[in-house]
Amino acid sequence: MEDKRGFSLRQKKAHRRPAISAPKQLSNQSTTAPPLSQASSRTNGLSEKPTNISRERPDRPGEKTADLVKRRYSTRFAQLPDFNNADAPPLPNGHVAGEDPKLNIPAQGSAQSLNVDVAALKDPNLDPEKYSTTVLADASDQQLRDYQTSLRKLKNRASTDLQQNVYQNRTQFIKISKDAEKLKDEMRNFRNQLAEVSSTVSNLMSKAGIPESRAAPTDLATRSRKQANRSSVANLEAMWNVQLHELWKTVEGSQKFLPAIPGRHVVLEQSRWVELDAATWKTKQRVRMILLNDHLMIATEKKNRVDPSSVIDGEPEKKASIRFVADKCWPLQDIDILDLVSMAGARDKHEMANAMSIRYGHESFTYRSDRSDASDKTKLLRDFRTTSEELRRTLRAETENTAKSKEAINYYVAMDPTLSDKTDLLRSLSNSKNRPDILIDVDGKQKNLRWVEGQIDELDIEIALQQFEDAVRHVEKLRKLARGLKGNLMAQELINTKVDGRANKLADLVVQRLTNTHSFSTATQMNIAWLVRLGFDDRARDCYLEARSEAITKRARQCIFEGDLRDYTFQVSFVYFTLMKNTVRTYQQCFPPLMMSACVKWAKEHLDGFNVILSRQLSSVQRGSPTWNECMEQAKEHAMMVDEVGLDFKELVRVEPDEDRENT
Repeated sequence: MEDKRGFSLRQKKAHRRPAISAPKQLSNQSTTAPPLSQASSRTNGLSEKPTNISRERPDRPGEKTADLVKRRYSTRFAQLPDFNNADAPPLPNGHVAGEDPKLNIPAQGSAQSLNVDVAALKDPNLDPEKYSTTVLADASDQQLRDYQTSLRKLKNRASTDLQQNVYQNRTQFIKISKDAEKLKDEMRNFRNQLAEVSSTVSNLMSKAGIPESRAAPTDLATRSRKQANRSSVANLEAMWNVQLHELWKTVEGSQKFLPAIPGRHVVLEQSRWVELDAATWKTKQRVRMILLNDHLMIATEKKNRVDPSSVIDGEPEKKASIRFVADKCWPLQDIDILDLVSMAGARDKHEMANAMSIRYGHESFTYRSDRSDASDKTKLLRDFRTTSEELRRTLRAETENTAKSKEAINYYVAMDPTLSDKTDLLRSLSNSKNRPDILIDVDGKQKNLRWVEGQIDELDIEIALQQFEDAVRHVEKLRKLARGLKGNLMAQELINTKVDGRANKLADLVVQRLTNTHSFSTATQMNIAWLVRLGFDDRARDCYLEARSEAITKRARQCIFEGDLRDYTFQVSFVYFTLMKNTVRTYQQCFPPLMMSACVKWAKEHLDGFNVILSRQLSSVQRGSPTWNECMEQAKEHAMMVDEVGLDFKELVRVEPDEDRENT
């Protein structure tokens, strides 16, 4: 039964697992370790039973399996061969043991750190898997980490070099582009100057009567160019005028479409064209193409009617003449001309060789030339593209010039509300032909109105931040600048208008500050000094005296009559004359002596007001009584306080009669 089933390491759960017996000492002394030859024969799969080994083993179930397991664990492997054998043949010169000559890989098993070979990594035919397998086959963990760190450093260095190269190339490209653009502008200016010089020389030579044979070179191209540049601008305008008048005569109704404006002229005229029906391609009528520098006009061909009375013997006396009538006229910037050859198929190319389509908005018109070749169509298309491009450049230049002019003056004028009432100034600025050339002299340098607007903006910022000293100094500077512009009245008026508006706004803020701080001497002197420097002396005087009048009235009303007339009279007189003394003293410090009369007048008015109050309070007291005398003495004593500021009001303190008091 056991031989039929064979042996197996796994057995059923019902059977007991085999027990491996402990090693036992051999009884026979001849039982020794097998020799190396026997061990090697077992390693090669040639297992042989030792004849001289005899072991006593108990006969138990699973003995054969246990013996196999013991043999598996007790198997010996042969030692590695010695590679340092001196009898081995040497390697060729220039190679090291364990190194691949193609990949330049260090020898395996080297204890040194692995170096990154940049040359090998730059090889386009590099196989990364093979390279890494060969280089890192026997590398330790530390060597792998060092090699990875070296690769990262190499990657970062390559990325940094790439960024620097990109930035350097971009900087050089921008610099070269700017230089090229600058050179292009200089060449354009140089070409224009050469053309002007050539035209001037040709005009001078023509006026001097120098023959063409002496003046012109032998080269035909140069001679034709000289002839083209010989006419001056005035002569060219006259020639264009003649062409336009001739067009009005030959084409009826053309003057309605093409009135005379400076620079308008005829570029090309072609008569052998027909208009086609877009659906059937049948000829509708014969037309004439007239290309101008800004328009394209289509004139239809009409035949004059023959007078029957002029027919003799069945033939007209005179051949009927042909006339042209203006039919359509479009601006060049609003139309597109398409060559129908590029849109036709292989069969229709022959029929559309001379055809073209003009598109204006949603409308389309088809025309064809009668010539056998396409020379007329080619010339018309070429001249149309050239003229359209020139017109586009001219319109763009005019738009830029207009925008610059508006930006230079009209924009700033419109944004400044202080100029809304200056209709004369606005009209003169709008009608001025050299508006962008309005320059002012500032410290020996030429400045335009942009600089003035920048100064006004700075002044607005200082006013908004209530930096009064800087704002007042700025106003003085601009006013001084305007006074120096004696030869430029327009700029002088513009600057004065802008500065005066800002000065009024600044004065309003200072007046409000003066009204709030009139009780403080230092602040009052500073505020009045700013108003005087701005040119608002009268406004500062009136504002200060009015604020002091309100203060006197307010303080006098705070004195309450509680039954003691002498006490009340003392309080009122002390308030009046103390505030009058302080007001006059501050006024003398802020204003010149020539303006002192206004302050004396103000003090006399308030003295009269005090006399009215005193007379009203003493009206119920008998004149000459002790109370009356004491109240009058207190009032005159307080009136002597204004003697310190140069005013003698002692004798002016009195009780008004009833009639005068009623009138007051």
